[in-house]
Amino acid sequence: MFGGEFFFILLIAFLLFGSKNLPEVVKGYAKIVATLKNATNEIKNEIQNSVDVKELDASVKQITHSLTQEVEEVKSTVAASSASIENNILKEAPSVVTQINEDIEEVTGPIKRKM
Repeated sequence: MFGGEFFFILLIAFLLFGSKNLPEVVKGYAKIVATLKNATNEIKNEIQNSVDVKELDASVKQITHSLTQEVEEVKSTVAASSASIENNILKEAPSVVTQINEDIEEVTGPIKRKM
């Protein structure tokens, strides 16, 4: 609104409301505009906060998912390693037991003969 349009609107408002009521009408209009502006800003802030919370939730879910994957990988690695160690122990156990028996026989042999 420039020059002529503004003057025309001001003239119509002056004719409709008169010189006494015009300041009150303008104050009321200003309050309505301010209230609408504040409400609009509050809605914008709520939407922005909601978006921020959703982004945060998405980030937390992504981190949780990646941590879960890492834990599962560690579990599978530990399970494979423990199975490998168990197999090695089971393979080596008879020879170790035999060696221990031989060592015991070497030590207890002379003791048994003295009795």
